[in-house]
Amino acid sequence: MPRLFPRGLYALLLLTSACAPSEPPNWPRGGAPLAFGAARWDRGDGDAVELHADGKVFEDGDLLFVLDRVGRVVDAEYEPFAILLGDGRLVGTDDRALGQLGVTNAAPPGSQQAWLAVMPDGGVTAFGADGERCGFGRWAGCSGPVLRSCTLVTHLFALRRYRNGSPSGVHFGVGMGLWL
Repeated sequence: MPRLFPRGLYALLLLTSACAPSEPPNWPRGGAPLAFGAARWDRGDGDAVELHADGKVFEDGDLLFVLDRVGRVVDAEYEPFAILLGDGRLVGTDDRALGQLGVTNAAPPGSQQAWLAVMPDGGVTAFGADGERCGFGRWAGCSGPVLRSCTLVTHLFALRRYRNGSPSGVHFGVGMGLWL
């Protein structure tokens, strides 16, 4: 039987396919419905965040990620990143738990206690474990069905900052923090 690939190339193909993250669960079917509109989050000291009517999310003019109408999130290279499931769980590649979302609030991974909320008037509030509240700017254009999409974007920013280990911000319990 003829060899189609040199042995080293075959091993490399197996290795790279084994290292690629798996899509979040239900990726082909999609998850929770989302609505979009032109919305803007003015974060005070931080760069403004914009959610466009096509689901694209920009920070200071740079594309960060894209949402679709069935809860999928792709990164700036359009690779699968996460999906918001119908029960409110946000799940990433390789089935990583990324938190829990309602319409106006979100909890970090491993917790049922909200760490942030986007109020109906657009105000963003972070909650500390001790009940402390801190404002983190205001969304404009997030009324009605767009509110859940704004909550998802806010939560994704909180996760990004948490993973990057930002040195300041509101802290929740031991080892958890929120920086928007």
